[in-house]
Parts: sequence; C-alpha cells; structure tokens
Amino acid sequence: MRIVVQRCKRAEVTVNNTIIGRIEQGLMLLVGITHDDTEQDAKYLADKVAGLRIFEDETGKMNLSVLETGGQILSVSQFTLYGDCRKGKRPNFMSAARPELAEPLYDKFNELLRSLGLHVETGVFGEMMDVSLTNWGPVTLVIDSK
Repeated sequence: MRIVVQRCKRAEVTVNNTIIGRIEQGLMLLVGITHDDTEQDAKYLADKVAGLRIFEDETGKMNLSVLETGGQILSVSQFTLYGDCRKGKRPNFMSAARPELAEPLYDKFNELLRSLGLHVETGVFGEMMDVSLTNWGPVTLVIDSK
C-alpha cells in the first residue's frame, strides 16, 4: 500500500457536485493499493498514519500526531499512485490492484483508523472525484508499507 499524506487545515471531496466527505484540521490521505497488499499492510499504515508526529506542539516543533490534536482524516482511494511512468508518455496502471481486492482493503484501512479513535471521512471508491484541500505548511509525505 502507498499513501500520500497531506497535513491540512481543511479538505473535501465531491462526486457529481455533491460533497461526500469534508474535514477540518487533520490529514488528507490518498490511498493506493497494489496486488500483494494484505490486511497487515493496512494495519501497519493505519498505525503509522495515526501516530505520525507532524503537528506542532506549543514550542512549534513537529511533535504531535493527528490523534493527539483531535484532528480528522479524509481518505480517498487513488489507484494512480501505482502508475508507472518510466516508459512512454502514458502511465501503466498494471501495478494497481483490481477493484475486487482494492476496495475491501481500502475499507479495512479506514475501519482500522476509526478503531484507533479517529474521525474518518471518505470519498466513493471507483468514482470520479474532485478533491480540494488547504495544505498546511505545506507538509506532504509518502508512506509505503513495503
């Protein structure tokens, strides 16, 4: 699994001009899944995301997690994170998991985040979505479970 984590002041996702998910301060996650990912990958990344110390403490040092700040999460499935652009000009998405594997694992990942006490909003798996956010910092990280 691969996740792009963006610390944000706000974020929202819309489908057909309807807001599906919206958060205030927290983390915007773009979540990609590949063929050999398992629930162990989802658990590893849920724990990692929940504990990432990328929010500032009272001294201005990045020392607090989204859990510690009471932040929220907007999680959006993103198969294009496994796009291979090494050859030609058209990305190859063969490394992205098929929906029948990816969707249950994406749902499990979000369930694991919720079980840790986080408020999680999501997009709609497999739909064309518009995502907007105010990236705070900016702080953007890429985390891979492998």
